[in-house]
Amino acid sequence: MFEKIGPLIVLIKGGGEMASGVAYRLTHAGFLVCLTEVATPQAIRRGVAFCEAVFEGQKRVEDLTATLIKSAAEIWEVWRRKEIPILVDPECQIRQTLKPMVIIEATMAKKNIGTKINDAPLVIGLGPGFKAGEDVHVVIETNRGHNLGRVILAGEAEANTGIPAEIMGYAQERVLRAPCPGEFRRKKEIGERVEKGEIVGEVASFPVLAKIPGVLRGILRDRMPVTAGMKVGDIDPRGVREYCFTISDKARAIAGGVLEAILRRFNN
Repeated sequence: MFEKIGPLIVLIKGGGEMASGVAYRLTHAGFLVCLTEVATPQAIRRGVAFCEAVFEGQKRVEDLTATLIKSAAEIWEVWRRKEIPILVDPECQIRQTLKPMVIIEATMAKKNIGTKINDAPLVIGLGPGFKAGEDVHVVIETNRGHNLGRVILAGEAEANTGIPAEIMGYAQERVLRAPCPGEFRRKKEIGERVEKGEIVGEVASFPVLAKIPGVLRGILRDRMPVTAGMKVGDIDPRGVREYCFTISDKARAIAGGVLEAILRRFNN
């Protein structure tokens, strides 16, 4: 007979696509998950990013809802409703009040922006920028390929290649980039069909053109400031609209690695 214990509290830094995939899986696995974000998140795959709640108040991804809160006092009420609390807290100060057993650095910044191995009993870093055993306990591989989702207990994840995942033979062509610095203006919505050469958005009156046909899987929010060459959108050549609003295979694989790391630490 197993002794029943209370659910573990997990704090996730970030609310973008990968962080949201992790939050989704851990919530359904019975963990109490809280997300922290910056004041103006710049997610591209906004259809599956809980950070949209920062702008809208709430964001539903598949069958789970994240709700924006302003203080720690609101967290337990949101959990009681089977929702995920998210708050603007770029310095992650909430950890001092919440005292989570697990902290996951999921901002996908490609570098460590302040996470320390003593921030929680288990600290997990997603992707490159962390060294398991030094600044985090565990690193999860985020690069597509044979090792995607692998739990790394010593060492680092593979270096960022800067090359988008290939879909139907397209890689760099899938990505929409700002032609110059300025304010991005969206012309299309996520899930819309686009054709090669079609205007998807503009920056300072310069058009952002689709290089391939497909569906718009992600696009930056309207009126966001951008720099030249910055990613502002993502086209899926498969043309399946449903994929724009469901968690990706990559995010689910990474989430599986996180779940394994937590169970290896606390279930042994």
